Amino acid sequence: MFKIKIITNFSSAHYLREYKGKCENLHGHNWKVEVFAEREKLDSLGMVMDFSYLKKITIAVLEELDHKCLNDLDYFSVKNVPIGKAHNPSSEEIARYIYIKLKNDIFIRGCTLDEVRVWETDTSCASYRE
Repeated sequence: MFKIKIITNFSSAHYLREYKGKCENLHGHNWKVEVFAEREKLDSLGMVMDFSYLKKITIAVLEELDHKCLNDLDYFSVKNVPIGKAHNPSSEEIARYIYIKLKNDIFIRGCTLDEVRVWETDTSCASYRE
């Protein structure tokens, strides 16, 4: 099995609903995002996937999040969704959101999306994989 990784970033604000502590207040992060794609056999060029393509599709997803209040985006919003059913914009849920958005684009290239990691600080990250 071969695996590649790209690293990129975005900036956004969020607050955690029903959380008791500093993170219940609106605050921001400069998020670092790592995306891992894998493939059993290399393509005809000897690659899992072109790094530039993986970065391009990841940046397109991150543009939806960049310089936004994540709680206002449909996926994380409580509009028309009971609070207990809405996705709280935690690092874990952000990683899952990015994974869901990238999965099909990577699959049609003959690869599998292995994992998405989201770092909210230099020492704290969350990841999602299926």
